[in-house]
Amino acid sequence: MTLAALAYPSMLGLNKVTTDEGRVIAQTQWGPLTEADRDFVVKVRAAGLWEYPLGQMAIEKGTTPEVVNAGEHLVDGHAALDASCRKIATLLNIPLPNAASPQQEGFVTTISSKSGKDFDSELVNTMRMTHGSIFNTVAKIRSTTKNTLIRQLANQANEIVLDHITVLEDTGLVNFEQTLHMQTAPPKLPAEDVTPPPPSGRQPQVVLTPPPTATSSPLVLPGESNPAPKSPDPKQAPDPQQSAGPQVG
Repeated sequence: MTLAALAYPSMLGLNKVTTDEGRVIAQTQWGPLTEADRDFVVKVRAAGLWEYPLGQMAIEKGTTPEVVNAGEHLVDGHAALDASCRKIATLLNIPLPNAASPQQEGFVTTISSKSGKDFDSELVNTMRMTHGSIFNTVAKIRSTTKNTLIRQLANQANEIVLDHITVLEDTGLVNFEQTLHMQTAPPKLPAEDVTPPPPSGRQPQVVLTPPPTATSSPLVLPGESNPAPKSPDPKQAPDPQQSAGPQVG
């Protein structure tokens, strides 16, 4: 565990012996795995660990139907992306964080302290800024990776992140001048503030549970069978008390 913790920053590309993000760190049956590929899987996982609970918060605290709808899309999309990340990470031997970075947790703390219209505005603009940033990362990975699994994840992330950007903009609350400035000129923070904490072998893996009405699905990877879609039973309505929050398993 100590060795894993020491190695973890280098796995995120924060302490490399080379600045070449294309450096191959493993040869796999799905193609070479680079520093950038591995960092991408971790970034997608970490994004879900803080954006998913804020999506739940938007459903509960949003003051307009558009903000609530954005929350529903955040929960649905990140649950599917999280499942895909966990499957791919297992196959490629990539350790995944169980918590977001200190900076990301700070976003959650700030947004959760707001209420009413202030909550709506803070959530929408923060989310639009971070989704815009990761959208550029997705495009770069998709155009450069030689690994089939990473390419599949980038395809899924591209679709879901674009959907999230769209529903956030549909709220009518995005301050584009401020948000785009923050997106293109982010503050220079210490590496430890933007790095998710290393995983601990003593803790069960956090799982982002899909909502009962999920419309997004995890990736079907090579060798897996595509499960038949379940038809809703009109006699059995979803249990409104069923938790859709993060679980461990």
